[in-house]
Amino acid sequence: MPRPVTLFTGQWADMPLAELAPLAKEMGYDGLELACWGDHFEIKKALEDDGYVESRREILRNNGLECHAINNSLAGQAICDSPIDERHEATLPEHVWGDGDAEGVRQRAAEEMKDAARAAAKMGVRRVGGFTGSGIWRKVYPFPPTSQEEVDAGFRDFAERWNPILDVFDEEGVRFGFEVHPTEIAYDIHSAQRALEAIGHREAFGFNFDPSHLYWQFVDPVKFIDRFSGRIYHAHMKDAQRTLDGESGILSSHLPFGDHRRGWDFRSVGRGGVDFEAIIRALNRIGYDGPLSVEWEDAGMDRVHGGAEAAAFVRKMDFEPSSAAFEAAFAKEN
Repeated sequence: MPRPVTLFTGQWADMPLAELAPLAKEMGYDGLELACWGDHFEIKKALEDDGYVESRREILRNNGLECHAINNSLAGQAICDSPIDERHEATLPEHVWGDGDAEGVRQRAAEEMKDAARAAAKMGVRRVGGFTGSGIWRKVYPFPPTSQEEVDAGFRDFAERWNPILDVFDEEGVRFGFEVHPTEIAYDIHSAQRALEAIGHREAFGFNFDPSHLYWQFVDPVKFIDRFSGRIYHAHMKDAQRTLDGESGILSSHLPFGDHRRGWDFRSVGRGGVDFEAIIRALNRIGYDGPLSVEWEDAGMDRVHGGAEAAAFVRKMDFEPSSAAFEAAFAKEN
């Protein structure tokens, strides 16, 4: 069976789910990866109101859609981040932001992630995607000099904050798919390996594979799949293009997304530099049969046009692995 093609709703959270669902079906999607912001999937309501989860299911069902994952990236970002500032206030639910005290925000964000596992289980979903935040991302360039002791402390802080969260994921039978991404505890293959080591390779913690963030850093997405073949719990289909012209670099020059002077930018799926055929072959090689979830971001394109085009592109690109070696047809019958 082909893998389901789903749409991550995070970039569509300005639309009520009741309006987005029929549009997603019209654009060609099989399901939605529901963001835990906007009105798409509200964690507190899911746990406190028995009718709320059924209302989400009904909207999906009435539009011929499924849900294979929810995504709680915004709360996840605040769990390890330092500093906690106005950027978090702008993106976090009010009950998580509270009075803005940094450590209180981190602790409330951790509780929100635990509740995400509980709400996902109530929804019948076994994957929660998201971010971790990082206390050491701001030290990624080691000047003033950053000691390895400081880096070690950052990974210990990550483990201390996330192990109790993962206990709840284990209790609920849900897995966390961490999106390896700049600003997080891991952003490439080596740092992802170190994050796994920090939490003792717990089964509850794996990856929401997203090739776009690897590609623009010059990290090979296929090597990531091969390295972490048993930990790919969910897959985003998202594209990017390096636009290096001798004037800008991959640090983006403090220019906003969509500015043509940037050294890289996101592109509608199939219009960037990511080799999706190689990715599909790698996912086949490791036996990944989960959804292919389009995370659509392209500042230069209408999103409905891009969303429909992306769904068609991913569906055309996906294929099942061979069940037999083609040379077998040449053999004589025994």
